[in-house]
Amino acid sequence: MSAKGKVMVAMSGGIDSTVTALMLHQQGYEVVGITMKTWDYATAGGGKKETGCCNLDSFNDARAAAVHHGFPHFILDIREEFGDFVIENFVEEYLAGRTPNPCVMCNTHIKWRALLKRANAMDCDFIATGHYAKVREENGRFVISKGLDELKDQSYVLWGLQQDLLSRTLLPLGGYRKTEIRQMAHDFGYPELAKKSESYEICFVPDNDYRGFLKRKVDGLEEKLLGGNFVDRTGKILGKHKGYPFYTVGQRKGLDIALGKPAFVTEIIPETNTVVLGEEIDLNRSEMNVGKINMIKYEVIPEGMEANVKIRYKDKGSLATLHPADNRVRVNFYEDAKGVAPGQSAVFYEGDDVIGGGTITRYTSSLLQ
Repeated sequence: MSAKGKVMVAMSGGIDSTVTALMLHQQGYEVVGITMKTWDYATAGGGKKETGCCNLDSFNDARAAAVHHGFPHFILDIREEFGDFVIENFVEEYLAGRTPNPCVMCNTHIKWRALLKRANAMDCDFIATGHYAKVREENGRFVISKGLDELKDQSYVLWGLQQDLLSRTLLPLGGYRKTEIRQMAHDFGYPELAKKSESYEICFVPDNDYRGFLKRKVDGLEEKLLGGNFVDRTGKILGKHKGYPFYTVGQRKGLDIALGKPAFVTEIIPETNTVVLGEEIDLNRSEMNVGKINMIKYEVIPEGMEANVKIRYKDKGSLATLHPADNRVRVNFYEDAKGVAPGQSAVFYEGDDVIGGGTITRYTSSLLQ
């Protein structure tokens, strides 16, 4: 038994998770590699060849690295767990007129829980992933903070992790830049990993056609929703659309409607199969409500606390005050935020630390009768 402890590392076969495993092994941890098969096209409803992190080549790359460095590796099939929760939630959210964030849902409810369950079964002290973020203990709580590399920081997608998960989590890449990780891969003897391209697609929608995915998953969806209206903010009908789930707040391209000026989706009303269009300025919001709150740095948010609030992964954040009530938070922005999309994650930061986060909720529409 290593003095450092035993750690189960999630290995996708990509550069970040492979370097994570090899780094911890080099540091003296007893490493167990595990590759999670989360989905395949047969269960997801498509017909293309598997790509990304869930293909045989990735599994073989992860196993080869483990075998070469002398630590065990296992493949864990969690397709049923993943599909039942993440994919069904993805479909349900679009049908509810919201824009889901499946990576957050997967991290929060599937991957970390699946890892910890298997880690406990194999007497592992820790679990580790290749995310670019940091975790530390402070004042009796485990705190997530931004990774050193601002361009790669992934703290935004980890807001849903609860304290019992964070207490067992190692995130060794948080203190490094991506360029350094590429050099480490080369130094470990994996120059092909250093050149390996990265995918930013949703893993179960690798062609980025979420509309096609929804059509495959919900029989007759397109036919059921034909005839819905595009309207302006006063309710005036502007034209017909193809079905409200096929649009997202902030969308400008692909609307297939000519109004003589740029138009943006500003609101989606599933109850009436209505998509509201407006100008870019109509995307601005002075406040929003956030539900399903998970606290990270503090047990509770003080009334009126100032925070930097991110409403999407690549968002730089906007200063706001937080007003908590009944496991939800009203966020008042100092300056209007653009493109607040119900269903997306809102993450509250104090400096580099994640205070907590939640899911942006739908607001009551003035057009909903």
